[in-house]
Amino acid sequence: MEIKLILGDITASDADAIVNAANTKLKAGSGVCGAIFRAAGYFELQKECDKYSPINTGDAVITSGYNLKAKYIIHTAGPIYKDDTSSIYLRNSYYNSLKLAYSKSLKTIAFPSISTGIYGYPLDKASVIAIDAIYEFNKDYPENNMDVYFYFIDEYTYSFYQKYLNKR
Repeated sequence: MEIKLILGDITASDADAIVNAANTKLKAGSGVCGAIFRAAGYFELQKECDKYSPINTGDAVITSGYNLKAKYIIHTAGPIYKDDTSSIYLRNSYYNSLKLAYSKSLKTIAFPSISTGIYGYPLDKASVIAIDAIYEFNKDYPENNMDVYFYFIDEYTYSFYQKYLNKR
């Protein structure tokens, strides 16, 4: 397993699956979610998402990638930050996305920084939870050889993940 941090557009990723930081109703939103819907093909993607909606916070479902380079989109509903009790839901968003990708024998998965946009999760906490969830998954599934990419649209967000990854 390799973890790579990338400054760039997740919708351009050629990973087997990209992760959508979704809402529980799996409706096109703003931010990363909106960008993924626009790039994949809004109507086709929304029609498939409607079959799985609603999902619980921390759960994940998989759809086709449609017009993306990625074959699949994994949609996970991250938590709206209230306090540190939200951490289990954020952890589950990453862990359940990885578990779903693993069940499909995918070799690469690309994540955004889940819940750190309009959902308000502090970057210093979210970056630790995200990276720890990946290491936890790898420990629980040692035969896993999936590479994990994180995509960031700005250096500020990137810096939090880089700082914590360097400590691991």
